[in-house]
Amino acid sequence: MAEAVVSPKRIRKVKKIGLNFTTIGIVAVAFIFNGCSKSRPSNLLIVGMELSYPPFEMTDEQNEPTGISVEMAQALSRELGKELRIENIPFAGLIPSLRTRKIDLIISSMTRTDERAQSIDFSDSYLDTGLCILVPKDSDAKSIDDIDVPGTMVAVKQGTTSHIYANQYLGGVQLLLFEDEAAAALEVAQGKVDAFIYDQISVYLNWRKHTETTNALLRPFNQESWAIGVRKGNTALLEDVNAFLKEFDSSGGFDALGDKYLSEEKRIFKELGYPFFF
Repeated sequence: MAEAVVSPKRIRKVKKIGLNFTTIGIVAVAFIFNGCSKSRPSNLLIVGMELSYPPFEMTDEQNEPTGISVEMAQALSRELGKELRIENIPFAGLIPSLRTRKIDLIISSMTRTDERAQSIDFSDSYLDTGLCILVPKDSDAKSIDDIDVPGTMVAVKQGTTSHIYANQYLGGVQLLLFEDEAAAALEVAQGKVDAFIYDQISVYLNWRKHTETTNALLRPFNQESWAIGVRKGNTALLEDVNAFLKEFDSSGGFDALGDKYLSEEKRIFKELGYPFFF
């Protein structure tokens, strides 16, 4: 940043009204730093999400954000009277980005956990789901107990609750970490791993892509709920988010999003006897 220059003429003029050069310097520095601290407009809401998880977080043909979480963020920003900006961030980087004030909220199909709640605050839950398993077509596995066997190769997405669960409870398996959900599912479809653990809707959607080579164990073995991440101490925003979620639910907003993006899944889950998410 360039150094402020005060001309001698300006100094003499200021001295006539009882100020000295030191005062001018302090005022100038304060002005400069106050101006620099306003890094973005106060009416801007920055939401972080990983845009690689359809139909919740994804991009359209023009590479613009779209999906259930995107429409939630748009509705929330309208309710708050703020301009929305969505930042596409790898899932493992969302919490660090929130804590360092690069984003204001996380709306990215994030499960509320005790471990994460040590770092950030969470809104009320807005979706109930659970961990399920994708296995090869010829697998005899029927439950998580059949997977938790020494030597079993299990794929998980790095930084997700499936990764956390496997680390804590699947001591004997060989764990393979993936940054991309589709790549992990493909490993199962090609018979290279014994199982892929992920949330219920993802397991279902990946099974639909590989029905000839995989089976989906869709009854959750570990219940979970999704919530919006808020920086710790930002109580006012947390209260606004919870008020929005309550109103959005009561006005049918979640039902409408489910019908728009997951109508077939709603029908099939009803036929299978599984409760739908929202």
